[in-house]
Amino acid sequence: MAHKAEDLNLPAETQILIAEAKPVDMPRRELVENNRDYNWITEKICGIVEDKTPTWWWVCISIAGLVATYTLAGLVYLVSTGVGVWGLNNPVNWGWAIVNFVFWIGIGHAGTLISAILCLLKQRWRTSINRTAEAMTIFAVVCAGIFPLFHVGRVWFAWWLFPLPNANGIWPNFRSPLEWDVFAVSTYFTVSALFWYMGMIPDLGLLRDRAKSLWRKYFYGALAMGWRNSARHWKNYEMAYLTLAGLSTPLVLSVHTIVSFDFAASILPGWHTTIFPPYFVAGAIFSGFGMVLTLMLPLRSVFKLHDLITQYHIDCMCKITLATGSMVGYAYAMEFFIAWYGANSFEAFAFINRAGGQYWWAYWIMISCNVITPQLFWFKWVRENTTLVWVMSLFVNVGMWFERFVITVTSLANDFLPSSWGYYSPTIVDIYTYIGTFGLFSFLFLLFLRFLPLIAIAEIKALALPQADPHNEDHPLNQKSSK
Repeated sequence: MAHKAEDLNLPAETQILIAEAKPVDMPRRELVENNRDYNWITEKICGIVEDKTPTWWWVCISIAGLVATYTLAGLVYLVSTGVGVWGLNNPVNWGWAIVNFVFWIGIGHAGTLISAILCLLKQRWRTSINRTAEAMTIFAVVCAGIFPLFHVGRVWFAWWLFPLPNANGIWPNFRSPLEWDVFAVSTYFTVSALFWYMGMIPDLGLLRDRAKSLWRKYFYGALAMGWRNSARHWKNYEMAYLTLAGLSTPLVLSVHTIVSFDFAASILPGWHTTIFPPYFVAGAIFSGFGMVLTLMLPLRSVFKLHDLITQYHIDCMCKITLATGSMVGYAYAMEFFIAWYGANSFEAFAFINRAGGQYWWAYWIMISCNVITPQLFWFKWVRENTTLVWVMSLFVNVGMWFERFVITVTSLANDFLPSSWGYYSPTIVDIYTYIGTFGLFSFLFLLFLRFLPLIAIAEIKALALPQADPHNEDHPLNQKSSK
């Protein structure tokens, strides 16, 4: 129930100020700037796909393809020779392969979060970045799957991980978190790919209708699956899209939680802790948004997308990076507290050894990049400097790789038996195989940029433009009624 100022027994001066005060309407941040209309959005985004292939694209994809062959050569040498070509030793039986697997899986988390969770929460600012983030997810999971697949040694027996009937009577150990990984990652990849493809169907239909060459008509026509922009198609599309968003949402939490169980389910000091599931999820979102910023800011500049990817979008991504980076920093502090409070001398040694032992340099790179760097996003002038934001996003990616390295290697290098302690160093095969995955990721991403719309055209038109809001005076219905 509303009360008048004089009914609240306020001082006379306060009542006068309240009476004279005027309500202030805070303007909503524009998701598309400079009053762009439907036609401009169509021409701008479709033009990236339809225009002549730029020279820089050929140069970049050639370099990416060359670098991707490093992974191919490394894997061929690995299979022909054995996993001994990696730097694995006793007691460090997990090295760069598992580090890189967890790193790439984490990169893929931001795409599902932007697409699914922000979709369910009705966050309209996601529409300019969700398509690229979803593509990033698919390509990152492809890179991630390489490492555990070849880590088994005899890769031709990898199909034994699936519960298929066989004459040998060999069945997977369903109590192992490593087996859970197989189902979690494969499910995550399948649902994410379906979600990504489903969101593109209206835009693929648009590209089909605009196509001038025969191969484009057939290519986009096959991918559009008979899309005709009818009310029935839109109804089925929105129902399917919402269903896939609901399926994808728990995957954001479950996939990296299960990845963390690879470590937490063991009894090794430094791994055996219950903080790992939320800690890994926060770190995955943190690294994922770092990669989104790394990719989106150059694309924004190259394709002149400043009206679609605005400063507001960059602000939102920086703030989420700040929030998740603070969560990761809190988890680092809690690990030391748990080690001290648990009164377990082995656990305490594991964390003290991380900060001051033989891998101290990796630990402090991790702290600098993951805890200190994101705190600069508190300042608005930092968030408005796109060059500085891009450099900081690179630091986030570097820091999250070192986090996985610190977790994996430092705990294994100094286990229960001091006589078996060792120092892990990657071999040239480790290094080239890892570098090659960046080439593979870039190669797939460049193909996506060239042949598919990098921004969701239909979603921008339906959710981001002021003309799409029926309560806005620029809406066609309101204009007709005013006339």
